[in-house]
Amino acid sequence: MQNVLIGRATELSRLTVVLDTAAAGQAGVALLGGDAGIGKTRMVTELAERAEAAGFAVLVGQCAELGDALPYLPLADALRSVRGELRAELDARPVLGRLLPGGTDPGRESTSGLTQQQLFGSMLGFLGVRPVLLVLEDLHWADQSTRDLLVFLSRMLQTEAVCLVGTYRTDDLHRRHPLRRVLAELKRLPSVTSVELEPLDPHEMTDYLATLGGTDARVMREVVDRAEGNPFYAQELLDAVSAGCSMPDGLAGLLLSRAELLSDPAQGVLRSAAVAGRRADHDLLQQASGLDDLAFDEAMREIVSRGLLRLDGEYGYAFRHALLQEVVYTDLLPGERIRTHAEFARLLTARGGSAAELAHHYLAGHDLPGALAASVEAGRRAERLGAPAEAHRHFDRALGLWDRVPDAERLAGIDHVGLARRSADAAADSGDNHRAISQLRRLPPSAEVNERLAYVLIDTDDLEGAIAAAHAAVEAAPEGPVLARALATYARSLYWSERHDEVEALAGRALETARRSGATDAETSALITLATLAALAGDIPRAKELLACATAESSGNLAIDLRAIFNQARLQYENGDLAEAAVTTGRGVRLAQETGLNWSTFGTDLRFLRLLIHYVAGEWDQAEQVASGFGVRVGTPAEALLSSFALFVEVARGLPRVEERLSWLEPFWPADVTITSMGRGLAAEHALWRGDPESALEHALAGLDAHAPDDPAVIRLSSIALWALADLGRTDGADALLERARVPAEVGPGTVRRGSMGPEGLAWLARAEAEWRRAHGRLDVAAWRAVVEAFDFGFVYEVARSRWRLAEALLAAGERAAALKEWELAVEVAESLRARPLATALAELGRRARFVSASSALLTAREQEVLALVAEGLPNREIGERLFIAQKTVSVHVSNILAKLGVSSRTQAAAVARRDGLL
Repeated sequence: MQNVLIGRATELSRLTVVLDTAAAGQAGVALLGGDAGIGKTRMVTELAERAEAAGFAVLVGQCAELGDALPYLPLADALRSVRGELRAELDARPVLGRLLPGGTDPGRESTSGLTQQQLFGSMLGFLGVRPVLLVLEDLHWADQSTRDLLVFLSRMLQTEAVCLVGTYRTDDLHRRHPLRRVLAELKRLPSVTSVELEPLDPHEMTDYLATLGGTDARVMREVVDRAEGNPFYAQELLDAVSAGCSMPDGLAGLLLSRAELLSDPAQGVLRSAAVAGRRADHDLLQQASGLDDLAFDEAMREIVSRGLLRLDGEYGYAFRHALLQEVVYTDLLPGERIRTHAEFARLLTARGGSAAELAHHYLAGHDLPGALAASVEAGRRAERLGAPAEAHRHFDRALGLWDRVPDAERLAGIDHVGLARRSADAAADSGDNHRAISQLRRLPPSAEVNERLAYVLIDTDDLEGAIAAAHAAVEAAPEGPVLARALATYARSLYWSERHDEVEALAGRALETARRSGATDAETSALITLATLAALAGDIPRAKELLACATAESSGNLAIDLRAIFNQARLQYENGDLAEAAVTTGRGVRLAQETGLNWSTFGTDLRFLRLLIHYVAGEWDQAEQVASGFGVRVGTPAEALLSSFALFVEVARGLPRVEERLSWLEPFWPADVTITSMGRGLAAEHALWRGDPESALEHALAGLDAHAPDDPAVIRLSSIALWALADLGRTDGADALLERARVPAEVGPGTVRRGSMGPEGLAWLARAEAEWRRAHGRLDVAAWRAVVEAFDFGFVYEVARSRWRLAEALLAAGERAAALKEWELAVEVAESLRARPLATALAELGRRARFVSASSALLTAREQEVLALVAEGLPNREIGERLFIAQKTVSVHVSNILAKLGVSSRTQAAAVARRDGLL
């Protein structure tokens, strides 16, 4: 009877919906909250049984209250049980295998943030292999890396057959608890279902006690009153009463009353287990207890039989509930607690235990020198595991102990400034740039510290602060690698400032200093800056030469290597060398994937550049495939950046996800210029295709306002705004918009005169000129022909879109034959790209111009077959039977036909077909 689930039908139904949705191929997340003992684990167990019956692999991991000492503990716990097909997938991902007992050390200590990205990516791929129910229990004890993983998976899992469930105690979430912010963020996601277990009502509690064997009505009433709807409390109270214990006033007293029934040796073992934590290794616990084999086995048998500890795996034990461990631990006398922690520290040291556990026990055991040394080592280990937040926490703890420990530098193996810099690096790697800046500003302002400070400030867009710090670094740096890095960072910080004119000299000096001192990373950084300057001046051969040097070999700094590859690919792309750009971008994307740097700054940039190259080259199926990997439900700037670029192909194809993607991007518009430029610009195009030029103009102008006047992105946004004005039949503001488009073609940062722009920039400027004429009521054939020719460097779609306007202008000029030719070429491209909005616009133009077979030219042979049957009045099912195709395929064809014919119903499509002679 104990397996019967009482009073949770509604909550279980909601969890089952998430599981069923995952089974159908749409990943879902459930957050299950409630007070300690309310029944969260019981609910998860029921869900797991249903998942197994449905063919899911079930992975369950639990967090532990170790003060954030062990990163990814619940993930490691869940992966330990992997078997069969998933085991092979786990073995194929070494970064995940490192979390398991006996896992290999990842090596270098300086790649904490990179390893975390690699681990997250590996976990995402691992979960996509087969249907999986992943349960992470007791998230209120989760370390920050686990919380980051939870957020990452909640946002990135999209079409995988994965149900992710996290449980947490609501009564543990105090006002400043770090999980509160995570929960608030996740509960806003549409893929997340929040379920909170409320106390059972008295009738349900009575039913529950009956399933446990309760028969005494008086006792059951008292238990119901005391338990206040908490099933675990009720079970513990009933067990205590059944064992002849008095009914304690509080739960702690209740749980301790059960422990006090143990023999003295068993109580001692239980107290040692409480110091070990939620789980305890058999051998370690026996050694800490001081009992021989026979006595220890007898004590453990007594403890397990009374349900205080349960077997956990092959070689350990776990408290039946975390509350048991807490109350037993709290009941220890201070001296007893300190001595037991010290004993565990001694035993773990002898056994080569983890530094994180040692740091925990040393600190609780008041061994400050041991705690400092272990904390530093734990931080190093966390770095290697890709857990920068935990590394920062360990280093920060060591810094807090520093002044209280004699000979701290010897114990730590690093001086105070070095440790503080390392802590700041870890903070920055974990995304906490403000914490890193705070730590760096508290240090003596050496050249190294200021150079690092300037680097982090650039990442936070604090250019004024970055320039000041970089200047101070240069002033204080001795000749050699430190000076080379300081000069390179100083040059970068000035690039977009009013002091841009100083960049070339600084970068040149950085290059000379780097080569003299062997600072390869600084040399590469300086080469990249010099190359961007050459490109700005129009000296493309020089820029290519410098970037070839920058990418010839590794700089020793992976982030700089990716920056060099991205700049090389971007230069090739902007100058119309699409094939070369595709090769370079592919090399960079592979490097980022192999090293776990997909979400680094330039790893992200390379991914959107790959999409753009496919888009421009007319490889839209590949572009859409890349775009589908850019999540719609974004929560970070990097995710939003990629999502904004996905809009290029989605808007141009008129895909239904555009509206949802735009709604998720909107919160990021005020904070990021690039996301604003892409998102607002493409939102404007989307509005124009939908016949809403007012909204389009608003989006385009907002995008323009986010940019500096000399930013090349201004040209495209201005041309879109002019398109909107022309559709509105307005000229107000048109002259100013054209002038804004011309400025970036001539002026760069500072007082620099820009050299010749690349072909795409010039093409958008030609588009702006032609739209300006259209806004003034002039359909200028020469202007639109110039636009077609300008985009003909390889931009397939924009050539077709420009031909649409050229055909309009030719018709207005009375050149019908020439207009038909341009129209037919545009129709052919629109059809091949499946550019539905453009196809619809061309169909409308064809009808107005009465071009021969205008409508039929838009339709494929299969679509014409479907249209004929639609005109007969057949439903999709019968059409599918006639043509031997799936009903869903028929539905897709009908949607395409309606869009291409510019109609909204099947009846209208039939009428157009009869009118245009298509039947």
